[in-house]
Amino acid sequence: MAVSQEAQVHPSAVIEDGAEIAAGCIVGPFCVVGSNVVLRAGVELKSHVVVTGNTEIGEDTVVFSFSVIGEIPQDLKFKGEASALVIGKRNRIREHVTMNTGTEGGGGMTKIGDDGLFMAGCHIAHDAIIGDRVIVVNCSAVAGHCVIEDDVIIGGLSGIHQWVRIGRGAIIGAVSMVTNDVIPYGLVQGPRGQLDGLNLVGLKRRGVARSDITALRAAFQMMAQGEGAFQERAKRMGEEFDSEYVDEIVKFITGDTDRSFLTPG
Repeated sequence: MAVSQEAQVHPSAVIEDGAEIAAGCIVGPFCVVGSNVVLRAGVELKSHVVVTGNTEIGEDTVVFSFSVIGEIPQDLKFKGEASALVIGKRNRIREHVTMNTGTEGGGGMTKIGDDGLFMAGCHIAHDAIIGDRVIVVNCSAVAGHCVIEDDVIIGGLSGIHQWVRIGRGAIIGAVSMVTNDVIPYGLVQGPRGQLDGLNLVGLKRRGVARSDITALRAAFQMMAQGEGAFQERAKRMGEEFDSEYVDEIVKFITGDTDRSFLTPG
């Protein structure tokens, strides 16, 4: 056990031999920290937090009460193989959140980026890859093997099906079930998620140039009403529009995936 003398560990906490707890960490009452856990500088565990498995939590991340971080996957194919969970810096992981380690079939690692907000009761499953500045709202679930790129917002009570990719800057409305890939900057809503437009509010908040927003709107219309198959329309978009944001959507659509895409209605 390597617990820094500059860490604050409540007397009721259970710290297993082998755990590494860096300077500035705070481990609150009745927390359990497993033998293969690494808490980087400034991590705070509120009361009654369980961190187990081969789990690393990055600097200045705060985990709130009754979260269970690093438990084994909810996957019947998991046979106890070595796997890991790596969480980045400055995340806020609220009450009752669960995050699982990876599986051999999915690469062996679940990975969370920096500056995320994971609200009460949400779940991040095995082998998911979550980008930076992602917000997962209360009681939503991200299934195994999903890829959630930077700046995505997933609304409350939503479910993301396994193997789905959600592109950068997309927004998923509340109470949506997403079963296919979502283009970057897409707006998805409805009980069986429909691609209803673009996340224009998010684009404007990030200061995206008006010319790029105009190009994205025109490209979206081409996806919705153009001739040919969806991927053919996407390739023509890349030829017609001079915008890095449109190019990002084209690369996303033409990239490798195990899913089809949500397409404009």
